[in-house]
Amino acid sequence: MVYQGFLVGEHESIVETRRLISRVAKSKASTVVIYGETGTGKGMVAHLLHEHSTRSDKEFIDVNCAAIPANLMESELFGHEKGAFTGALSKKTGLVEAANGGSIFFDEIRELDPVLQAKLLSLLDTQEFRSVGSVKSKKVDVRFIAATNKILSGEVRAGKFRDDLYYRLQVVAINIPPLRDRGDDVLLLCEYFMRRLNTRYERNIRGVESAVEDIFRSYHWPGNVRELENLLERIFILESENHVLARHIPPRIMREVEEGVGTMYPEDLSDDIFQKNSGAIEKLGFYDATSSFQKQLIKKALFSSNGGITRAAKILGMSRHALRHQLNKLSISK
Repeated sequence: MVYQGFLVGEHESIVETRRLISRVAKSKASTVVIYGETGTGKGMVAHLLHEHSTRSDKEFIDVNCAAIPANLMESELFGHEKGAFTGALSKKTGLVEAANGGSIFFDEIRELDPVLQAKLLSLLDTQEFRSVGSVKSKKVDVRFIAATNKILSGEVRAGKFRDDLYYRLQVVAINIPPLRDRGDDVLLLCEYFMRRLNTRYERNIRGVESAVEDIFRSYHWPGNVRELENLLERIFILESENHVLARHIPPRIMREVEEGVGTMYPEDLSDDIFQKNSGAIEKLGFYDATSSFQKQLIKKALFSSNGGITRAAKILGMSRHALRHQLNKLSISK
């Protein structure tokens, strides 16, 4: 299997993700859900799952659940008969039928209307559907791939996603790690994108200065690999030097790196963290439970950063000074 772009890297997390993609692609799994933050490459993973499956000679249909209005989605997915509703002047084949024998990808599945979630569940269970206005069911053989940048179990608890559809989709789950958790992969990805950009823009930018390497390692990359690629392309377009220099980096990124500003991402934590700790909160009381929870967060961040204070502080969204204060306050040893 040939991996490109978003999946380039040597960090253990992305190596394991590649192994899982390879196994799932060749399997008979009929449903797969892909989790990952914005910019991690969920769409590319979906394409890989199709291209390296026995279905690769059939269609890959991409459905953006956030882009199609709810009142049009049923007709888009299942098609409609002539005269099924005002404006249905001819019969239309839906995307599910068009994907027969191949794969259909529901990007941002959590955005799917609740009524259509029920219809999708029925389709997953029976591999049958009815076009709008039809009384006859049609049989299909399709691999269903869904993706989301939110934790679906949290959406279930919030009443925004059907629990039965959630469990039906969870046959196989692939989690794409965020760039900030992949160590020096950011530099390998930088090299990969620069080779491509040198060809595209007929440039000869030969590398990045050491200060830029430090910036790339320290920055928290909220837009993940896509943000890195877009940043480098901007530099290729606007700058004339034959190396990427620190002064080429946007002030916003420099400011965040210098100030140690980060963002706490809920996806970094267990999606059931409150549920798992609710008993402890009741038993210990709010303030003791809060201290216990803070210790868990800090220890998790230290573990993820191999004990590095700077990296752990960025994961937690605080400065090095603030983290050291919390380590002393909570009696946590590195």
